[in-house]
Amino acid sequence: MGEGKRASEVSVPYWPKPQIIRIRICTPTTLHASEAMRLPLPLLLVFGCRAILGSLGDRASLSATAPVLDEEEKYASYMPAHLRCDACRAVAYQMGQHLARAEAKSPESSGLQELSESIYTDVLDRTCSQNWQSYGVQEVNQIKHLMGPGLSKGTEPPISVMITGGPWPNRLSMTCFQYLGEFGEDQIYEAYRQGHETLEALLCGGPQGPCSPENPREEL
Repeated sequence: MGEGKRASEVSVPYWPKPQIIRIRICTPTTLHASEAMRLPLPLLLVFGCRAILGSLGDRASLSATAPVLDEEEKYASYMPAHLRCDACRAVAYQMGQHLARAEAKSPESSGLQELSESIYTDVLDRTCSQNWQSYGVQEVNQIKHLMGPGLSKGTEPPISVMITGGPWPNRLSMTCFQYLGEFGEDQIYEAYRQGHETLEALLCGGPQGPCSPENPREEL
């Protein structure tokens, strides 16, 4: 590829120090080593990619910029309303993952792998207390989303920028503890035992739930 046609060219604006910029970019699997991507490494984390960009003649220079956050998204102690559905789904996913791992290794588990109350209470508390550093905000088609484990948005763009750190881990932890207080460990574990869809419906659905059709996501 010529100098003006590198698929690795990424423009990222300066971002405040407490946050981390993560780049997701497609690596063409047909490139030779001399044509492999070169990314500026400060503050960048290169992710794997599931797509192939096509033939060399079709490849164009790619660029991405970090999401521009408004005042609420930057400084509020709470999770902004338009991101609460994503946050709820992340919490449901993490609760399910932690409970499943506990069931798999618990010496107290029965043939149905059911945990005792003391164990699942402790697991859910530790779920909410985790660092949540793998989650962040990303903007696609001028709409901001939380991204991270359990939050697939379907077909991903060939290149994207996600901002992690900053206020997001604390907001997710607070959101998690809010659901523990609202529903209680017993009801959450019972819903989990019926399947992930039931757990997500308990936390995120319902007439007043953050993912309810009656509470549509705001497009910014």
